[in-house]
Amino acid sequence: MDLSPFDLPLSDPRHPFHVAHMEMALEEAALAAAEDEVPVGAVIVSAQHGVIGRAHNQRERLLDPTAHAEMIAITQAAQALRSWRLEDCLLYVTLEPCPMCAGAVVQARLPFVIYGCTDPKAGACDTLYQIATDPRLNHRARILGGVLAERCAAILTAFFAAKRQLGKN
Repeated sequence: MDLSPFDLPLSDPRHPFHVAHMEMALEEAALAAAEDEVPVGAVIVSAQHGVIGRAHNQRERLLDPTAHAEMIAITQAAQALRSWRLEDCLLYVTLEPCPMCAGAVVQARLPFVIYGCTDPKAGACDTLYQIATDPRLNHRARILGGVLAERCAAILTAFFAAKRQLGKN
């Protein structure tokens, strides 16, 4: 893959590059659901190396409140590149990142965040906060939401509906 992320039309959520990588993130979200984790998946793509991080939520399994899909994928990507600077990478995630994950985006110098559906309770890239684009910080990311948004929202809705149904039994 010889395409720089800077060459991508980031403004179009239907771009085949975005859709293909969000599909991978949705596969990760399905793995999370199968493990009874909140179904969020993340993929990190390097302009030079392709997919270098791929993860899903593992908070229950690892008993770790920081084990969000984005955090695990960022760690994988940094190890793959042997650098904490993920400057030529794109983060794809099925749900808008929370404040912790948006902070990690800034710290990792990720220049692009592409997410599926918004998070009205904890969204920190567009909905509640704009951490990743805050001009007061030393690094900012470009943000694109809405890639396969309906599918990303549907897996979360189904998961929580099933949880509520189990609670009624």
